[in-house]
Amino acid sequence: MLPLEQALTQMLAMLPTPDCAQAEQLPLQHAVNRICAEDIISPLNVPSFDNSAMDGYAVRLADLAQNLTLTVAGKSFAGAPFDREWQTQSTVRIMTGAMLPAGADAVVMQEDVIVNEDGTVTFPEKIKAGQNIRYIGEDVKQGEVVLNKGSVLNAVSLPLLASLGIDKVKVFPRLKVAVLSTGDELVPVGQALKEGQIYDTNRFTIQLLLEKLNCEILDFGLLPDNEQEFEKAFIEAQQQADLVITSGGVSVGEADFTKKVLEKVGQVNFWKIAMKPGKPFAFGRLKNAWFCGLPGNPVSALATFYQLVQPVIAKLSGYSQWKAPQRLAAIAVTKMKKAPGRLDFQRGFYQVNAQGQIEVQPVGFQGSHLFSSFVKNNCFIVLERERGNVEAGETVTIEPFNHLMS
Repeated sequence: MLPLEQALTQMLAMLPTPDCAQAEQLPLQHAVNRICAEDIISPLNVPSFDNSAMDGYAVRLADLAQNLTLTVAGKSFAGAPFDREWQTQSTVRIMTGAMLPAGADAVVMQEDVIVNEDGTVTFPEKIKAGQNIRYIGEDVKQGEVVLNKGSVLNAVSLPLLASLGIDKVKVFPRLKVAVLSTGDELVPVGQALKEGQIYDTNRFTIQLLLEKLNCEILDFGLLPDNEQEFEKAFIEAQQQADLVITSGGVSVGEADFTKKVLEKVGQVNFWKIAMKPGKPFAFGRLKNAWFCGLPGNPVSALATFYQLVQPVIAKLSGYSQWKAPQRLAAIAVTKMKKAPGRLDFQRGFYQVNAQGQIEVQPVGFQGSHLFSSFVKNNCFIVLERERGNVEAGETVTIEPFNHLMS
């Protein structure tokens, strides 16, 4: 069986990154969740002028060296700066965000001064140069790369671009993904089940995951175990999509025509991945698209999508800032059954105990057909390939679910 890490390395090495020549320019309000197709360089400094971080009084330290009580020369408001001559032995009343008067060394918070009856202001003895001042370019410098190519444009990065006066951005095209299910035992959700039939939940699950990854979904429906219809649907799907995903039909002993058809329309590897759940997996290149074949069991399909298809989609979409799901050490609360031979992704629930330690335990049965356990869990418990049973108190590795599963 092929180790998971080796399979992923081989897959990603084969995949191209999207062509920048195909990028489209969109207004910021239409670019949310899209992938940036160029480095964004700041056209200006932020702040563009020295300004006050507090409501208070702008001062020159040289004035305070002679007298801690100063007259008020005027006011500086945001959008209405102090524009008169600044006499010595005086201070300027200033509001948050207002332009700093030329020559000011510090801003003293209004709570830290004493306003006298005659209108003069008395300051504390210790004032640090530069306190409560936002200097030009302190946040962003002109010419600085503020967003790297391959970043997701979201509710944090898009307002940053807006603050720089940038109203349009180049983005990679949304990845087109065709989704198919195979199997005579499957029926659409909502249709009455007959004896021996089950609902086609995998295609629905995959589509939900693809929506979170902001892909353009092409639903090619549920295919019967018929070679001619299967080939026809595959040819049409790979002509329209960048990536084709199926569930079912990739295990040893399943319909022989699956491999025959896939080899006819491209080059596909049928692997046995050393992971549990999710041993059967297919990956390769069709004539016009890439292909990922998931196992038919619902938990196996979701686990292989999460571990293998998610990074594939990231690279094909141009998402160069994508990172593998975070892994953490945790203490096992209960025993866990594990047979050596495959990397095991058990569904678990983790939390931080009163001592600040991460604890985890499997929740529900771990069978690859038992999907309901996902609802009660928030992580994978990742048990090493050659590891055996786990005793309570042992340290294990967990992988908290990322946004795809939350």
